[in-house]
Amino acid sequence: MAYSRRDFLRDTTIAAALVPGLGCAAPKRAKLELPVVIATWDFGLELCAAAQQVLASGGDLLDALERGVNVVEDDPAVQSVGYNGLPNADGVVQLDASIMDGRSHRAGAVAALEGIKNPISVARKVMERTNHVLLAGAGALAFAKQLGFMEQELLAPDVRAAWQRVKHDSFWRDDNHDTVCCIGLDLHGNLASAVSTSGLAGKLAGRVGDSPLIGAGNYVDNDIGGACATGIGELAIKNVAAFAIVERMRAGVSPTRACEEILERVARKHPEVKADNRSLLAFIAMNKAGEVGAATLHDRKKGFRYALARGTKVAPELHDVTPLFG
Repeated sequence: MAYSRRDFLRDTTIAAALVPGLGCAAPKRAKLELPVVIATWDFGLELCAAAQQVLASGGDLLDALERGVNVVEDDPAVQSVGYNGLPNADGVVQLDASIMDGRSHRAGAVAALEGIKNPISVARKVMERTNHVLLAGAGALAFAKQLGFMEQELLAPDVRAAWQRVKHDSFWRDDNHDTVCCIGLDLHGNLASAVSTSGLAGKLAGRVGDSPLIGAGNYVDNDIGGACATGIGELAIKNVAAFAIVERMRAGVSPTRACEEILERVARKHPEVKADNRSLLAFIAMNKAGEVGAATLHDRKKGFRYALARGTKVAPELHDVTPLFG
């Protein structure tokens, strides 16, 4: 009997099923517990815990991330975010923030915002109440006040007095730029991200960092994942870092390796950062499956860590990140 093309296809299919790795789909990875929230630095524990409470009660992912960031913004002990964020060269606190919703691929941001302690909440209003993405300076403040946000002094008296005694010779050389960043994945597989900071201490008035710039310090694609940056914003801006990390994940790279690859790219473009352990730049990332990763250039005075919460019943945990350059 003649051996037909149909017989050939049948036998090939059977062989592929019997022989490991021959024409077979890749084995499925174990499903990770949802929801997931990852956040930068030690204060990320507070953020993740607050976000968990919102999610545990059935709250929306954006509500959870906003609430988590608010907790950090409100904490006077955190001097790189919100209230008591360290001021610029003129002694003025100017805040940057952004938020992005993977479901709609919409984003909102504020830059150089003065007098409002919760810039992430204003950024969300920009996203939800306007057709814009970014409001800056006096315009951002006017918008916030129009929506009922209360203008206030952002520096406690003792912090202002201490600041006035300090002489900053360069806004590049201060270690106080620990941006709060977070990425969340809800039970339905939707992603969102949020970032808030007072930026580099002693920065020039009007300087805007990467945090409010979508694609630089914050980016999420609901089909792929999200990424955020903390550290020297100029480096993240010039390398469109958050977007670049997500695009590497789109190509199938793991979140950790994607973060490392973009840091390596930064180091190639700016070789001076390898030798300067004060050049902080670190990333966190999460993909659609809920896998997370991070990378950092240097240890600086303290090592870079991120907080991670899986589900709503287990307390968030801190994870240390090994620096790329000693």
